[in-house]
Amino acid sequence: MPFTPYHFGPGLLFKSLLQGSFSLVIFAWAQIVMDIQPLLVLLTGKGHLHGFTHTLVGATLLAVFSAVSGKYGIDNLLNRWPNHVKVGLLVSWPTAVLSALIGCYSHVVLDAIMHGDLLPFAPFNTNNPLLHMLSVNELHWLCVTAGAAGAILYFLVLAWHRQARKP
Repeated sequence: MPFTPYHFGPGLLFKSLLQGSFSLVIFAWAQIVMDIQPLLVLLTGKGHLHGFTHTLVGATLLAVFSAVSGKYGIDNLLNRWPNHVKVGLLVSWPTAVLSALIGCYSHVVLDAIMHGDLLPFAPFNTNNPLLHMLSVNELHWLCVTAGAAGAILYFLVLAWHRQARKP
């Protein structure tokens, strides 16, 4: 699934379930970071399309990078805004780390289901037990459904919180 919006469907579902404990911005940043290596392979024609970055070991390293760079990026951006605008937008370190880990690991899992060249457990295991667990069409529908459910649930929870705050 390189460079597709399908990865964001599960992100919306995680956001709706975890609310303020999950940053959709850092999750999205992690998706971009995950696909830099495949992009370079596509541009240069050199390397393995789903190489080290699409293993759980590589994803862990990229999650650390995504969490740190995402948190500092958000903080830097928010430092330019008035304090009253920042309310609810600040991202804690635990939220940044969790969002990046979910972003990178979900990316590996989703790609491992459809890409035969991906070895998620390398270098410890060179099998891909996730390959063809679902058809590509089923995988895409799962991601779209997760996104739709996540968006609906997010706004229902938001409406419920607003209603609960009314006197």
